[in-house]
Amino acid sequence: MHILCLGGGPAGLYFALLMKLQNPAHQVTVVERNRPFDTFGWGVVLSDQTLGNLRAADPVSAQLIGDAFNHWDDVEVFFKGRSVRSGGHGFCGIGRKRLLNILQERCMALGVELVFETDVTDDQAIAAQYQADLVVASDGLNSRIRNRYAETFKPDVELRACRFVWLGTRKTFDAFTFAFEQTEHGWFAAHAYKFDDNTSTFIVETPEAVWKAHGLDQMSQEDGIAFCERLFARYLDGNALMNNATHVRGSAIWIRFPRVVCERWVHHETVEGKRVPIALMGDAAHTAHFSIGSGTKLALEDAIELSRCFAQHANADAALQAYEAVRSVEVLKIQNAARNSTEWFENVNRYSGMEIEQFAYSLLTRSQRISHENLRLRDAKWLEGYEAWLAGGRTDAGPPQSGAAPSGGSAAGNAAKRGGHPVPPMLTPFKVRGTELKNRIVCSPMATYSAIDGVPQDFHLVHLGARALGGAAMVMVEMTSPNPEGRITPACTGLWNDEQTAAFKRIVDFVHGQSTAKIGMQLGHSGPKGSTQVGWEEMDEPLPDGGPHENWPVMSASAVPYGERNQTPQAMTQTHMEALKQQFVDATRRAAAAGFDWLELHCAHGYLLSAFISPLTNVRSDGYGGSIENRCRYPLEVFRAMRAVWPAHLPMSVRISAHDWAPGGNTPDDAIVVARLFKEAGCDVIDVSSGQTTRQARPVYGRMYQTPFADRIRNEVGIQTIAVGAISEVDHVNSIIAAGRADLCALARPHLADPAWTLHEAAKLQSRAVDWPKQYLSGRDQLYREISKQKELAAQAGRAQEATK
Repeated sequence: MHILCLGGGPAGLYFALLMKLQNPAHQVTVVERNRPFDTFGWGVVLSDQTLGNLRAADPVSAQLIGDAFNHWDDVEVFFKGRSVRSGGHGFCGIGRKRLLNILQERCMALGVELVFETDVTDDQAIAAQYQADLVVASDGLNSRIRNRYAETFKPDVELRACRFVWLGTRKTFDAFTFAFEQTEHGWFAAHAYKFDDNTSTFIVETPEAVWKAHGLDQMSQEDGIAFCERLFARYLDGNALMNNATHVRGSAIWIRFPRVVCERWVHHETVEGKRVPIALMGDAAHTAHFSIGSGTKLALEDAIELSRCFAQHANADAALQAYEAVRSVEVLKIQNAARNSTEWFENVNRYSGMEIEQFAYSLLTRSQRISHENLRLRDAKWLEGYEAWLAGGRTDAGPPQSGAAPSGGSAAGNAAKRGGHPVPPMLTPFKVRGTELKNRIVCSPMATYSAIDGVPQDFHLVHLGARALGGAAMVMVEMTSPNPEGRITPACTGLWNDEQTAAFKRIVDFVHGQSTAKIGMQLGHSGPKGSTQVGWEEMDEPLPDGGPHENWPVMSASAVPYGERNQTPQAMTQTHMEALKQQFVDATRRAAAAGFDWLELHCAHGYLLSAFISPLTNVRSDGYGGSIENRCRYPLEVFRAMRAVWPAHLPMSVRISAHDWAPGGNTPDDAIVVARLFKEAGCDVIDVSSGQTTRQARPVYGRMYQTPFADRIRNEVGIQTIAVGAISEVDHVNSIIAAGRADLCALARPHLADPAWTLHEAAKLQSRAVDWPKQYLSGRDQLYREISKQKELAAQAGRAQEATK
């Protein structure tokens, strides 16, 4: 093949040498506009895992790169006059110029033709000149080729909210250092790491509003850099900050990070009668924020994957198709993590109320790629100290000592004295008003479609009772309607008469009498999603004609149906609203009479109160439509009326959809307003879900994908939150609670599969900070022994395998 790489950065150079290694007969040319030793930026970072990938792809260049690396394991965080250091993170820093020179020399040794100081303005002309069979567009962030064929590649470029400047310094840091400094206008963050014997990268970033407030947009390069030197003087030890972007004028050295996503990565163009594929690689195809240090990693791994695809497929089109399919998925994972990390640094002020212990943990886990147990693998001693701080003296060996303070030293000391370990974050208690939950696990409300005329049956007793015995701190009853018309299906529960109240009281009494769990009631009205089939039939679709139940009329904020087959609801009148509000109040009184410990109002998922809040379903022109404050008016009226009759010592929560995931719908910014309004009305906890308000919703799924909404509401609004959605592992829960992203985690599907999920997960952690029903104690002891035995056998196998290396 005649291969032409346009752009001599890491992606183009590495792909060129790998293809030459694969087949020396390939004619491979790299064209670069700069001179061989020109470069911009300072050092780049690669993880130990990426180095392993390089060793597998080309041991020779990997050895040269590895020899030039500065390796460190520690991350150190400076915040509010204190610092926290943790180890085991495994990063390497190398100067960008040194990396390029290594790759250039390796290319030349293999016979790759390198053409420098050639600025390509017409890719088709140069493809014809080199008779290219394949063009690789590795021409960087501002790719001309990507822009030229934008109709095919469909790039989406989003400028992020912070301004940052990439500098260097002779101060050599012995850890990857994050330093945070607060000014009268806001926070600045520095990212610093050593990349050769006498130089470190020093990146400074701050939200654009803070940058402008300090006048940095009007300063010269010299004055802007001097500002950073003064601000971060305590970390520089008298060393200057250096700038090598001398080709840029004035404040233009401060840029906003452009996140690049391309829908397609391969384009075909006819060049002098020949069909030539053009493939994007590196920053031309994608970017990932520097805060997770993955730009160079992604570029190198693009090169590895494309060369692998050519090795596996004889047909070039098949190879390119496989490359796009594999890399687009892998890159999306990194970009999702990078988005979380980017937003964390854009919103440092959100977390500034934390103590440094939790602030540092939040920073380390900001991308949601590093989990609680992953941190234990990296630095078990540090993590145990943090768990002790978070648990405030509680250990697996017994209850906390009287007056134990939540500080790492005293708590760790208490643990050592009793021979126990700190309580895992998910098993720490949580108190709201007069209700204390024994841990942070909630069995989420789950529709079971098993009621008769709204009356819960024996199934509900067994279902909720089993999960109360299974270790969760609280079990929540499925959404229950205050009137017959508010049910989702004919088989849903209700709370509008004495028979229903008595049936619920039987369940509540069992939970209180046989377990240490609390039990909560969720009240809601189905609105436009009512009169539909049960979940295992056609969910959200109307009842079939000729069935055992007839469809009943539905109502909503506006006459907007949920779907094409759903009924068009009647828009509620003031009379309707007053009557329904009273029915919610009556149901609240019944919930109190039944003995429930917690009450939640359902204002999410497109049901009636949610339909008022979303602009997609509320098109009213009266005082209950229009602005978000008006759209929340009726749900707030209902909530206040319920709060007035619900016992003052018991908590109330509200479930909201924090994102409609649809054009024109509510966004996470709107969710902040909604949460603030409910907080002002007396809400104790926001149960943060998203979506299901419209069939046009297109959520971006992923593990814990809704947790960032709970995080933002908790730490911006200052209200306790429940995180829900794709939380399925104990590691997820521990990470969320430890980082202060939410106060409780509600799990649904894991509890459907395993009523004793909490007990079993605690056993896997070998934690005794959980109470089993006395009837099951012999089973508990056997389970702990079996898990301990399995762990020891696994450890022995690991030691044996290590000994054979």
